[in-house]
Amino acid sequence: MLGRSANGIYWMTRYLERAENTARLLEVGFRMALTRGPQAASEEWRSVLVTIGQDKAYRERFDDYTGAQVFNFILRGPDNPASVLCMLDNARSNARTVRTGLTREAWEATNEAWMQLRDLLARPVREGNLGEVISAIRGQTTQVRGAMDGTMLRNEVFNFARLGTFIERADNTARILDVKYYVLLPSLSWVGSSLDNAQWETVLRSVAGDRAYRWLNAGRLDPRGIAQFLILDGRFPRSLAFAYEKLASNMAGLARQYGGETQAHALLQAARAKLQQATIDRVIERGLHEFITEFIADTGRINQAIAAEYRFIE
Repeated sequence: MLGRSANGIYWMTRYLERAENTARLLEVGFRMALTRGPQAASEEWRSVLVTIGQDKAYRERFDDYTGAQVFNFILRGPDNPASVLCMLDNARSNARTVRTGLTREAWEATNEAWMQLRDLLARPVREGNLGEVISAIRGQTTQVRGAMDGTMLRNEVFNFARLGTFIERADNTARILDVKYYVLLPSLSWVGSSLDNAQWETVLRSVAGDRAYRWLNAGRLDPRGIAQFLILDGRFPRSLAFAYEKLASNMAGLARQYGGETQAHALLQAARAKLQQATIDRVIERGLHEFITEFIADTGRINQAIAAEYRFIE
């Protein structure tokens, strides 16, 4: 498969996954901001920007963290190249470069997602219709994923698509976990408090894991259990363990198709082994931040190796 085509499908799915993840974070941030005072609400909006890596760009343009200002910047900011609208435009542009490798259903779902959301984001978003916009982003990106899962051959195109999805998902879940203690809580003195538990519930909601976790744990909210669920539980499709298992499966598919493994395979195997050997006690003893920082670095190196071995770049 030509590097340009591999690049197109890989980044198409990364941008779609990133758009959905951003929409989920906005939904949770909006819900939390509505239930708290003005100062606390500002911190919630700041935490969303920090998690998605847009706080610096935002502060270069604005002096405060008001809700409408933040979510419009993230969703459709005309001078924000990392906005959701730009993500969707980039996803569609990349899909066009590999259109012959996509099924008709996959292309049409991608194009429809872009058209629907372009129209929704053509005007400033208000608090009154933010929920509708977020729901549309989640729904449209889910339709693209469903079209691909339901119609695509399990060939190298599909494998690169899945690599893009799960590299992005692993990085996103890790960053949400990492920002928890350093942004969401006012200080370490709050650890173990009712506010701490509420923020852990926020983390679950931001990865659509609150209901699944409650099913498995009889409704109990336990910070240690939540961390274990999001890091090590391979049953949950947004956990770090699940993402790495899927990466391993699709990397193995590429190895069969191309007749051998690459440096990217070796890096993934090493990072996956560290995750498999981890226990939540060891993670906490070492430090959640330190563990997640290393995981994010490992994922970044895997991404760079995939790009180098298969001759494409961001």
